[in-house]
Amino acid sequence: MNKTLVLIQCRDDLGLVALISKVLVNHRLNITAMREFVDELADQFFARVECDGAFFNENDLYSELRAALPEYSEVIINPKTEKRIVILVTKEYHCLGDALIRHYFNTLNASVCCVIGNYDTLKELTRKYEVPFHHVSHENKTKLVFENEISAVIDQYEPDYIVLAKFMRILSPEFVAQYEGKLINIHHSFLPAFIGASPYRKAFERGVKLIGATAHYVTNDLDEGPIIVQQTIPVNHTFSVFDMVTSGKEIEKSVLNKAMQLVFQDRVFRSGNKTIIFE
Repeated sequence: MNKTLVLIQCRDDLGLVALISKVLVNHRLNITAMREFVDELADQFFARVECDGAFFNENDLYSELRAALPEYSEVIINPKTEKRIVILVTKEYHCLGDALIRHYFNTLNASVCCVIGNYDTLKELTRKYEVPFHHVSHENKTKLVFENEISAVIDQYEPDYIVLAKFMRILSPEFVAQYEGKLINIHHSFLPAFIGASPYRKAFERGVKLIGATAHYVTNDLDEGPIIVQQTIPVNHTFSVFDMVTSGKEIEKSVLNKAMQLVFQDRVFRSGNKTIIFE
């Protein structure tokens, strides 16, 4: 049986669930799962609807849903089931290696089109999985030139998302705007604590009892974009900075993978600087 996925974001109003259901039934679609949420402060309605059945015309279904919903509603029907991604890296291998293994065994729900590194440290690892690697050095270049060279490579592949898997460079507002909503970053702290560089050292010096990792969308505010997934693990006074880094690498992999799965399955909606997630 054919499956249909409908994603809706719009201004909140009375009777939206009933209106959506009526349109879908009229197109002989049987709702098998429906998750909805109202962000009252933002006056926004979000819905993720899974259906069985085949509709005759996607354009008609789209038009009827838009007509039934408030003005300026966003409606997506059957987004791509397998996303195309580009991964940006520097030197650390753990997040990239985890993503490449999942890509190799087809459990990533995405295809890794290429890896771009500002060092060539991870070239051989990437090529072991028969994924193209592009070395774009940042050295002796302005940020504008460096980012233009990265963009030229990214745009060849037309990715749905760009994953920063320990890419240790701060991106310019212009670059972020170019790929608005497509940039996913893994940060090695439980944000908003310890933004920026060296969070494990900062955590050690502060004597924290928990360390964590945060996957989030990238915005112009450093490490302050909408959070997708966070996890923590306990630490104590016996942990050195090295111990924290070693332990943190495992949670970073877990958090980034969970965030990618949610995003690639179209379970994440953005509402201002927050996310709505239908797991």
